[in-house]
Amino acid sequence: MAINMKGKSITSMLDLSREEIWQILEFAKQMKHEHLAGKRHDYLKGRTLAMIFQKPSTRTRVSFEVGIYQLGGYALYLGANDLQLRRGETIADTARVLSRYVDGIMARVFDHKDIVDLATYSSVPVINGLSDFEHPMQILADFLTIWEKKGTLEGLKFAYVGDGNNVANSLIFGAATIGMDIYVASPKGYEPLPEVVGKAQEIAKKSGSKVVITNDPIEAVKDADVIYTDVWASMGQEAEAEQRRRIFEPYQVNPELVKHAKEDYLFMHCLPAHRGEEVVDEIVDGPNSVVFDEAENRLHAQKAVMALIMR
Repeated sequence: MAINMKGKSITSMLDLSREEIWQILEFAKQMKHEHLAGKRHDYLKGRTLAMIFQKPSTRTRVSFEVGIYQLGGYALYLGANDLQLRRGETIADTARVLSRYVDGIMARVFDHKDIVDLATYSSVPVINGLSDFEHPMQILADFLTIWEKKGTLEGLKFAYVGDGNNVANSLIFGAATIGMDIYVASPKGYEPLPEVVGKAQEIAKKSGSKVVITNDPIEAVKDADVIYTDVWASMGQEAEAEQRRRIFEPYQVNPELVKHAKEDYLFMHCLPAHRGEEVVDEIVDGPNSVVFDEAENRLHAQKAVMALIMR
């Protein structure tokens, strides 16, 4: 590989340069084609990944567990009740101990600082499988999917409609780094954090892309190549769900909204989708939807990440 990523932790999309993102995507695409042709990849034979889950998951658990198995390694699932994390043992000590047993750590947590602390004190690479601030593995899978379908990433118009949440943050950082224009439409008070937007706009100046925040979903979607949405109430925000439904109703991705996009737009969603809320069946099951290709590519993008940083 052109860039040596061995031992690198990925806590944020900001940890990855444009060249590193492309290296991951190209390696993922290569391994995906070879895997579908029946070739085995034993890049991580005998290696072990500790998977820490403070939050439940379908795609993250299955894709990482199957992924490292296909690379010849072993995954160790550690649920919220399996560790002393934040219950008497510090995250620093947990990181130091796990580093003596395993070759990599993937964590799906609430507080982003937990990921940062794990990476700081671990002597093996740490992967952010999701935190309340970012979701970088999802965005690598998203970019792989767009590249497969559109043949490029640079110069596309990417529209994100919905809550300025962890997925939005990682998409903003990733799009700015890779050179893709991103328009984010959120209700007032639910926009991405100013510090996220400011940092991304600095990066975008170098890559030649745009980062635009608006309260108008039609402005965001107009002539878009990609339309992306996410749930209106994330895990941990259940108490706000009813209030959020009322506020976000004008931001639903439906046939009326998508008519403003390019005819060959891609519809994307990190899943699980709350059908009838942020998106309607007609869109998520329609001909422009690539949500299940996107979900599949979690496996391939993460295999590339693990193979590059853990061998």
